Formats: sequence, C-alpha cells, structure tokens
Amino acid sequence: EPVPGQIPESRPIPTRPDFGARARRVHTALTDREREVLCLVAGGATNRTIAARLFISPKTASVHVSRILTKLDATTRTEAAALAHASGLVRPWGTVTEAVNA
Repeated sequence: EPVPGQIPESRPIPTRPDFGARARRVHTALTDREREVLCLVAGGATNRTIAARLFISPKTASVHVSRILTKLDATTRTEAAALAHASGLVRPWGTVTEAVNA
C-alpha cells in the first residue's frame, strides 16, 4: 500500500542503446530511401512535403518515417533529426564540405 510522501516502487526503466550507437544506425540500418526521407525530416518537412518532393503518397512517406523511428529507436521526428545530425548525414546551415570547396 502506498505511503504518503514516499515514492512508490516502480518497474525498472527499459534502457535504450546510447545516442552514439543509435546515430551510427543512420548509416548501417537505414536504406538509401530512408536516409533520403530522414534528410527531409531533419529539414523540418512534413509527410505531405516529403511525399511531394519524392513523388510518393503521403501514406508511403508516413510509413518511411515510422520505420526510420523504429530502426533508430527514436520516439519523435525531432529525435530522429538529432540522430541524423550526430551521424553526419545532414550538416547545419552554412556548413560546407571539402568536396564542395575543391
């Protein structure tokens, strides 16, 4: 029985792989198409925008996003975008790579 002022015992919180391990999955677990969709997600695109850009239906875009979230063990689009940045898949605005400068 709960005692006032005392934190009740709870179930252990399931652990997730660390952020770095999940960021590496961007390159190992996702298909080329999923990485393409993730780039658009990281840029703030909605499913409708993704669909228009890739010539697919919004439902197909939604399925791609859902699979990306599952594979990266991410709970939100924002978390998936952070993983995309951490993996080097996308770069912040104004960042130029060596290949562009060459």
